[in-house]
Amino acid sequence: MSGSPPVPDGVDISVPHSARVWNYWLGGKDNYPVDRAFGDQIVSLYPQIGVDARAGRAFLVRAITHLAGQEGARGFLDLGTGLPTHQNTHEIAQAVAPESRVVYVDNDPMVLAHARALLIGSRDGATAFVDADLREPSRVLSRADEVLDLDRPVVLSAIGVLGHVPTMQEAADLVRGYMGGLASGSFLVLGDNVMPDDPVAVEALDQWNEGAALAYRTHTLAEFTSFFDGLELLEPGVVPSTRWRPETLKTGAAPRTDMYGGVARKP
Repeated sequence: MSGSPPVPDGVDISVPHSARVWNYWLGGKDNYPVDRAFGDQIVSLYPQIGVDARAGRAFLVRAITHLAGQEGARGFLDLGTGLPTHQNTHEIAQAVAPESRVVYVDNDPMVLAHARALLIGSRDGATAFVDADLREPSRVLSRADEVLDLDRPVVLSAIGVLGHVPTMQEAADLVRGYMGGLASGSFLVLGDNVMPDDPVAVEALDQWNEGAALAYRTHTLAEFTSFFDGLELLEPGVVPSTRWRPETLKTGAAPRTDMYGGVARKP
């Protein structure tokens, strides 16, 4: 297992896992040969997926930077944290506002094994980790309230997460459940895949669902946009994530991506 990290208790490395494959696509080191082989298999079919993974992370950086800076947000709840790489939510928020408080939510054994790395925050702020199934919003919010003041606006973020919820209805109910428990003025930051309806993309998704431990369900643009129903979308609305308030490029143009993103405020 040269070049691979130790295997934490409870972690199955006989099948690829989405958090570890995503970590591989982002250039991380917390993955195993099965994840890298499977990641390469998907990329060989659908090269766009590597771009999508990086675009989703860059979108999160820009969204959190904007919300902590221009919008004055100080509480952040990150669902489906995944494996730490660089520019994690607490690093972004606390770089802008050191007093920011961040709560991560995940129940993956591999992620839990690395939680300590996510708990190192700024001296003035706070960073915590909730070991819970994100499909239990009342439990998650109760635990998060121990660190975040849920009577004040909070930023709820979920990048590449909702597609793992089995049905669109369940995913929509989940978003409503979380936002219903947050104060007026809170923000929703979502990024997920809106896959084109072409045979190559369909084959890549089928191979993912046949081989990965956690299945994924893509969205139509209308479905993804519906997650923001009842909220006030910030400009430029729901767009390919590379087009959400992009940084000025010195050369070239932002890459095309099937990872869409949006940020909205709760009235």
